[in-house]
Amino acid sequence: MKILSVFNNKGGVGKTTLTFHLAQALSALGKKVLMLDADPQCNLTIYSISVEKIHKIWEEEDECLDMGIEEFTRKNGSGALAKINRSARSLHYLLQPTIEGTGEYKRMPPPLELSRNLHIIPGRLSIHEYEEKISSRWSDAYRGDALAIRTITRIRAIAEDYAKSNGYDYVVIDTSPSLGVFNKTIISTVDGFFVPAAPDMFSLYGIRNIGSSLNKWQEEFDVIFKLISKDKRKLFPANFVQFLGYTIYNAKRYTKPNAQWNLAQAHLQYALLIPQIINDYIGKSLRKNISDRIIADPIGGEAIMHGHNTFPTLAQHYRVPMWQIPSLTNIEKEHQNTVNGQRKEISATKASYEVFAKALIKRVEFLN
Repeated sequence: MKILSVFNNKGGVGKTTLTFHLAQALSALGKKVLMLDADPQCNLTIYSISVEKIHKIWEEEDECLDMGIEEFTRKNGSGALAKINRSARSLHYLLQPTIEGTGEYKRMPPPLELSRNLHIIPGRLSIHEYEEKISSRWSDAYRGDALAIRTITRIRAIAEDYAKSNGYDYVVIDTSPSLGVFNKTIISTVDGFFVPAAPDMFSLYGIRNIGSSLNKWQEEFDVIFKLISKDKRKLFPANFVQFLGYTIYNAKRYTKPNAQWNLAQAHLQYALLIPQIINDYIGKSLRKNISDRIIADPIGGEAIMHGHNTFPTLAQHYRVPMWQIPSLTNIEKEHQNTVNGQRKEISATKASYEVFAKALIKRVEFLN
């Protein structure tokens, strides 16, 4: 099992759309996948689950989170907590024992099943409370404080626990574009991450910021690792996170023949700079198993490089991957002309994302 994250310091690059469709493509290839929504904006959750379902999940756990687990149990009895834990819960709910510093749940809630091979742990807007706990406990990690270490590593532990009980091949974590302490603990403790980049100046600077931050984070984690006991080191991954590469995403296609990557010139000039930015700012220790030659090429080549018109918007509206839209029986009247007129192009997105997913799997194999 590998824990992966899709990350860019630049928002608006289609990160959540890519995360959702990557997970869908991996599951279509026979891999069992868990998506974990760690973005306070909950975009992956909104993409995957109806608003009514999200409201039901949040409403059922509101009282427990508002008053705290111990007070909730005293008021309602242990049976009430056990009842809540029988259904899928948000990531905030799963982290609540660590926020409070109490023992973990005796029984972890099940993930929410989207399909046979694809499950999700929904997000929640109140996840910022966990970031506040990380900030307040961070310095205690240097002296080996058990709760501080648990706070830093808990999201990875949750991913590992669910993978062990459900047999996942991949856990894919969606994060915000922030370089704050919450993402520091997530990105630093996953196995690998890759960057979806729009071919523009902002994504170039986003990659620079990621590289600079990761170098600092690695130094901090190395110090903590040296100061804590052997048993506590087991809570951390064996290796610091590795960079798997990048993909250009949502780029404009150039209509003239023989253009490199079929990109418009304005986009191509930035796209060609990405490998050098990676080489300059993402340290060798963060990509030690993948050669510079491989890193220089976008993951999956042109497979998902170009924009999909309004298809992602339709996918989010119906909460299915793009390629399933033509087979839906509940297409609304205002969407019927778009779907009927571009049925072939919409269906073809499945092959494109499977090409990308297979290419990413090959990159992940380098982590071993």
